[in-house]
Amino acid sequence: MRKTLPTLLAAGLAAAAFTTSTQALAYGAGDFFTRLGVAKVAPKSDNGAVVNDTVAVDVQDDTNFAFTLGYRFHDNVGVELLAALPFEHDINLGGQNLASTKHLPPTLTVQYYPLGGTAALVQPYVGVGVNYTRFSSEKSALGDLNLDSSWGAAGQVGVDLLINDNWALNAAAWYIDIDTDASLDGTPIGKVEIDPWVVMGGISYRF
Repeated sequence: MRKTLPTLLAAGLAAAAFTTSTQALAYGAGDFFTRLGVAKVAPKSDNGAVVNDTVAVDVQDDTNFAFTLGYRFHDNVGVELLAALPFEHDINLGGQNLASTKHLPPTLTVQYYPLGGTAALVQPYVGVGVNYTRFSSEKSALGDLNLDSSWGAAGQVGVDLLINDNWALNAAAWYIDIDTDASLDGTPIGKVEIDPWVVMGGISYRF
């Protein structure tokens, strides 16, 4: 999960090159849409080290309900906002589970749909944008842990598998730059580099 792009995304993007339908579906400019599903936040495997680089940090995965809201202002171009219920991550310090945190990762992307405005039933897209992550409910067996909020770039790839004019199956993945400065009992202890893949599968509804 941490090192490979999900197979269903790769398959969907490949299929888009040749999958079309004789039924013309209105898929393009003027569409408002929402995507609902389950998302997994999988931080990269090396999250850095704190306390003068002496204590390795390992941020664990978490899964929760997520959704997006978006608008297509052109057949090929749109915007989408990712939101979710709070994710909660256990944090291993020096190989021991000594901390945890919750976070919200709203992410806004501008998207490009190469097959927008066509009759293709497989509609891939890519996006680029910005993420803001707010941490809360930090806990540590070592003292009062605080993680600063983070701003960072985000990239996205996804695909809609159209069922009819309104409904589709959806799979998407975001790579997000999330770095946070950590402090313990008010003393800075270093930077934690989370940089997760966020992988989501679910349904899409456009109106």
